[in-house]
Amino acid sequence: MTGIYFSGTGNTKFCVDTFLKEYGDEKNSFSIEDSKTPEQIKNDQELVIGYPVQYSSLPKIMRDFIVHNRHIWKGKTVFIIATMGLFSGDGTGVSARLLKKYGATIMGGLHLKMPDSICDEKVLKRSFEQNQKIISNAGEKICKAVRSIKNEKPPQEGFGTACHLAGLFGQRLYFFWKTQAYSNQLKINPLACIGCGLCEKLCPMGNIAVKNGIAVSDSKCTMCYRCVNKCPRQAITLLGKNVIEQHDISRYL
Repeated sequence: MTGIYFSGTGNTKFCVDTFLKEYGDEKNSFSIEDSKTPEQIKNDQELVIGYPVQYSSLPKIMRDFIVHNRHIWKGKTVFIIATMGLFSGDGTGVSARLLKKYGATIMGGLHLKMPDSICDEKVLKRSFEQNQKIISNAGEKICKAVRSIKNEKPPQEGFGTACHLAGLFGQRLYFFWKTQAYSNQLKINPLACIGCGLCEKLCPMGNIAVKNGIAVSDSKCTMCYRCVNKCPRQAITLLGKNVIEQHDISRYL
């Protein structure tokens, strides 16, 4: 089995890599940000796909990757991992329906709660110990899922009518516009920015550029929160007005 993922701050990459290690497959995992990924996976019949849930939906960058590479999914068997801060609904089901449309067989799905990466909002902030426990629980859940797969009873989280309705009415309908297009809401404080260029380098969309010594954003933000969490001056925000606590998964491992 080969892994592919989109991971803004490292949570999803950690989950996909942990899954592959437990599965006993030493093959690499590949980021969808790498232009070579479609070529790397075209001959693999079994895939695990991971991404963070946004408003009970796919990140726009992951949806675009699946649609743009629609020709490679036919005949593949896919297990889906969706990471979340609190609620998912049918987080795996959203991509499952899309992948089925392009000829994939869905093996199963897994929802994993991870430390919150939305660092400019207080709602989901937890203590260091709580975040360590969350990651430990995610690891145990991954191990259990792999055992179930090997016993030919893969978990089916996020599938079915009840999950679909939960995702649809829980968040997706109310925030439909947030995930159907890239965002122009990224805010960079020119008084705090030092023009170091780190955000420009890290952005998966090429949405940030340093101009005249100050970082400026365009309208192609995929809301991954990578730049917000990594800015050394805490000069970038998206949903909130101020950075509360920057997220780095390596702190909890």
